[in-house]
Amino acid sequence: MDSLQEFNPSNASNSSSVNINTTTTTTSSSSNTVPAPSPSSATSSTLSRYENQKRRDWNTFGQYLRNHRPPLSLARCSGAHVLEFLRYLDQFGKTKVHTQLCPFFGHPNPPAPCPCPLRQAWGSLDALIGRLRAAFEEHGGKPEANPFGARAVRLYLREVRDSQAKARGISYEKKKRKRPPQSSSTTSALPVQAILPPTPPPAPPGAN
Repeated sequence: MDSLQEFNPSNASNSSSVNINTTTTTTSSSSNTVPAPSPSSATSSTLSRYENQKRRDWNTFGQYLRNHRPPLSLARCSGAHVLEFLRYLDQFGKTKVHTQLCPFFGHPNPPAPCPCPLRQAWGSLDALIGRLRAAFEEHGGKPEANPFGARAVRLYLREVRDSQAKARGISYEKKKRKRPPQSSSTTSALPVQAILPPTPPPAPPGAN
């Protein structure tokens, strides 16, 4: 999935902010077993990557506003400016989106190259907007004034999703969760008294 780190070449220096520690630690002679990371550390690592990516995305959007002509302040930013930003990012995209005139339109695995343009994948844009929407409110923005949550932005993302699904011959629909298999019939689980018909009460004396 593309990231803003790849969208904007001017942010190449930011890639050093995420370091993968490849240094191996020396184990004692008594044991060579490396303890597995705890679930809490794995969760914090995932959150850290998300926060780092969110910070880079926010910085890149701020740089885009400063480079805008005329320059824009965050307070004046609207959903229309967010759409301009998303269209600007397409030039850094890596996803082939076939046009309707292309013979591979709707083909999920084209057998040959074609001159169709590269675009940002819908999934990348959708995740990006989610991070920027959260970052906006973390920096003091009001939810009702959040330009990343504007209706125009939601409609644009939906349009990109539908058009790319048709052009690439793939589906973005969420898979329905399979229901767990049902147990044996409830009748077999009932006690014998519940299965057999009730015994009729004895006839009163003198009924004959």
